[in-house]
Amino acid sequence: MSDRIQCDIAIIGGGLAGGLIALALSAKHPAVNVVLIEADDQVGGNHIWSFFGADVAAADRWLVDPLVGHRWPGYDIAFPARSRRLDEPYHSIRSDRLDAAVRAALPPDRLLTGTRATAVTTTGATLADGRRITARQTIDARGAGDLSTLDLGWQKFVGLVVRTTVPHGRTHPVVMDATVEQIDGYRFVYVLPFAEDLLLIEDTYYSDAPDLDGQAITKRIHDYAAANGWTIAEVEHREAGVLPVALGGDFDAYWASGGAAAKAGVRAGMFHPTTGYSLPDAVRVAARIAALPDPAGADLATLTHTHAQGAWADRGFYRLLDRMLFRAADPAERYKVLERFYGLNAGLVGRFYAARSTLLDKLRILSGKPPVPIGRALRVLKET
Repeated sequence: MSDRIQCDIAIIGGGLAGGLIALALSAKHPAVNVVLIEADDQVGGNHIWSFFGADVAAADRWLVDPLVGHRWPGYDIAFPARSRRLDEPYHSIRSDRLDAAVRAALPPDRLLTGTRATAVTTTGATLADGRRITARQTIDARGAGDLSTLDLGWQKFVGLVVRTTVPHGRTHPVVMDATVEQIDGYRFVYVLPFAEDLLLIEDTYYSDAPDLDGQAITKRIHDYAAANGWTIAEVEHREAGVLPVALGGDFDAYWASGGAAAKAGVRAGMFHPTTGYSLPDAVRVAARIAALPDPAGADLATLTHTHAQGAWADRGFYRLLDRMLFRAADPAERYKVLERFYGLNAGLVGRFYAARSTLLDKLRILSGKPPVPIGRALRVLKET
């Protein structure tokens, strides 16, 4: 085994962002020699990613459509005072499909799984086994940088894919069921019907602290299934996660904490400040890199920094709403913020999730009596 590997572009981190960049480069620049390094044994880890139809531009669907395993024509929401079906297409991708696609796209010697990078520079990386990657460009997509540089709340969840003893009867996803008991902040249950007897049931919390009681939440999932008349025959898959919800912070310090190389994914701060969804940004960045005439010769560090910095600046409105949710609303009343939001126009809701809210959207969201104490709302509005 050679202790030195040379390539045009080294992607460090084979999660969603790194995997999509590898696929995009393979499709649009097959002559570019790409090496993908992932510490886990599988590209993409153990995840289910979902996105709304409006989240991904039509011009970029070529990248993500082959990975989609499930599609629905709309989705439901439920709150104590509001239930609604929105006719916005909804899509889900399971990580094993990303893994299979990347393995089909890259030669075996260009996909290094089960291999951790111990040091990353703009021109390569050192691996834990002593091998050295030398590259014209390096993209660091290993996950979060120094989150202490940001002002954060947390979205945390446990999800179970369960087989039911009889058909469950659901035809559409439930993106938010907030009729459940409000515990540890804003709580809702998320349900995806993968087959007539197969469901993802995910219990989610918008909380002030990142600690996750997996055992207690798993019990609540079983209780939720029973309350809906679903008898679980077996659990086929489990995942859990804690995602940052950005309220503010120092973007420049966060970027610098991740080193000097080009960055993608959460390491670049590329996630929706409110929802934590990272797939739309991962697609945009991968497509943008692949659209370059010579990706290996471009200044990817500057390109990704400029892209991420611009997105951070453009998304101040969402961080404001997050501060409203976490600082102006009592934890047990946070659901009312989303309950009111889901009474607005479906197009506005779609643009919000895509992080493309118009000025009129923002004015409409902030207009009227706030669903939080007015004094606290005014204090939040004064924050910079």
